[in-house]
Amino acid sequence: MIYLALSVLFSVLLLVNFRLFPKYDVNTTQAISLNYVICFITGLILMPKGQSFALDLSQNWTWYCLLLGIGFIVTFLLSGLATQRMGMTATSLANNVSLVLPVMASLFLFNTDMQFDAVNYLGLACAFVALVMVSIKKETETASELKSVGVSGGLLVIGVFLMYGITNTAINFLNLNYIPNPDLTIPVTLVMVLGAVVAGLCLFAYTSWKENKLPNKQTLIASVTLGVPNFLSFFLLILALTAFGNSGAFVYPIYNIGVILASSLIGILFFKEKISPLNYTGLGIAFLAILLISHQSIF
Repeated sequence: MIYLALSVLFSVLLLVNFRLFPKYDVNTTQAISLNYVICFITGLILMPKGQSFALDLSQNWTWYCLLLGIGFIVTFLLSGLATQRMGMTATSLANNVSLVLPVMASLFLFNTDMQFDAVNYLGLACAFVALVMVSIKKETETASELKSVGVSGGLLVIGVFLMYGITNTAINFLNLNYIPNPDLTIPVTLVMVLGAVVAGLCLFAYTSWKENKLPNKQTLIASVTLGVPNFLSFFLLILALTAFGNSGAFVYPIYNIGVILASSLIGILFFKEKISPLNYTGLGIAFLAILLISHQSIF
C-alpha cells in the first residue's frame, strides 16, 4: 500500500504545480513538453546498479511503450484543449469516468491474481458515484460561451475519456505482460518516457516557433518541479500494480479517489478553494469506497 500512497502523493504534487504556474508566469505547454526530459533523467538516476537503459527496436513491447509515451503527450494536449473549450467540469468528469476502461479490462480481460467479492463491487459503484459528485463544480463560463463549442468540443471530451482510459489500460497490460520482475520496472518505464520525450520535444519546437518565444527561467524551473514527481508518480503506480497482482480494478479506483481526496484537502487549506455540499458528500462516499474496495487489505 505504501507504493500506492506515494504515487498519490506525487500525483497531487503535479496538480499543485499546475495550480501555481499562472502565479509565476510559467508557460504550461512548454513546461509539459520539457518535463519528460527531466522524467527520463530522473529514471536514469534511479536506475538500480547492474542495470542500464537499452532500446531494442526488434521487440514488440518496445514499440508499444514508445507509442504509450506519445499517448501521454496527446492526453495532456486533449485535456488542455477540452478544458478551454468545454470547461473544467466536463473535462474532469471525462478524466475520472475513464476509470471504467482499465477497471473493466482488469476484471474481464486480464488474468490478475486478485479476486473481487460483493463488497469490492459495491466499493467500485461508490467510487464512480463519488468521482462524478466531486467533479461537479460551478463553472464560470456562461451558457452563450459554451453554446458555440459545437460538435468539436464534445469530441474533445470524448477524446479525453478515451485517451485517459486507453493509456491507463495500456500501463496495466504492459506491466502484466512485460514487467514480470519488479526490478525491471525502471528500464521498461524509461522506454515509455522516451516516447513522451520525442513527442514533447516536437511539441516544444512547434510551440516555441508558433509563439516566437523561448521558455523563461520560471518555465525551465517548472519543468523540473513537474518532471521529477511525474516520473515518481508513474513509477510508483506501476510498482503498486505489481504489488496488488496487476489488478487495475483495485489500484486505479483507490489511486483516483486518493488523488481527489488529497488534492481537495490541499485546495481547501492552501488555495482557499470552495467546495459545495455535493462535493463534500462525494468526498465522504469516496472515503467509503476506498474502505470497501480495499477491505481485504485493511481488515
